[in-house]
Amino acid sequence: MIKRLPRIAAVLALCLLPVAAPATAATTARPSLPAAGQTTVTAAPVAAQDVPLFQALEWIGEAPESRDGYSRDLFRHWNKGLNPTDGCDTRKEVILAEAKLAPESGARCALAGGRWFSEYDQVWVTAASSLDVDHMVPLAEAWDSGASAWTAARREAYANDQGAPASLIAVSGSSNRSKSDKDPADWLPVEGYRCEYGGAWVATKLRWQLPADPAERDALTRLAEACPDTAVSYEQVPQ
Repeated sequence: MIKRLPRIAAVLALCLLPVAAPATAATTARPSLPAAGQTTVTAAPVAAQDVPLFQALEWIGEAPESRDGYSRDLFRHWNKGLNPTDGCDTRKEVILAEAKLAPESGARCALAGGRWFSEYDQVWVTAASSLDVDHMVPLAEAWDSGASAWTAARREAYANDQGAPASLIAVSGSSNRSKSDKDPADWLPVEGYRCEYGGAWVATKLRWQLPADPAERDALTRLAEACPDTAVSYEQVPQ
């Protein structure tokens, strides 16, 4: 879940002390992010709530990526979803969950009507058929980052992950095609969603214990600097 950290107003208190020297208030400075090209990595906790994006980024390891052997078919996606008896696969369940105006659901989960807001391009969508359900961290990017070593069952769990709101998102088909399998070094959504996007990307990588390559980390560092109020929450999926 991605939240905005509240802005905390500073309060100045004047204290009269029985000594001549004035008291000096202790302050806690926000730690500096590493410069682009530098990496600071600390062990990630199993779960975290409302952690500043700049801090959560320090928990993501750095590693080179490889797409050798990748096929989308190696991630069994859009399985029967959370309720195998309702006729809705994972894709349809995400679309239903994210509707701003709920559509009518007919036989075999056929959807009619409804209204959605596509965060990537900040447009309204009025037909479920115009939506794509995007993996926040694309399947190919997950493969590049280590999912190539996973079992088929873990890849299926990743491809259908509804256990965290950041993992899957319903967006316009055009914005999803624009993003394709790119990471934040090569693609970002419109400016109004970039902070939330950076937080969602980091949350997903931490949830599935996936590292980032150097260019990706540099891009995320720039986002963290630009988004000091963005917070990250996640819970790791056990290996």
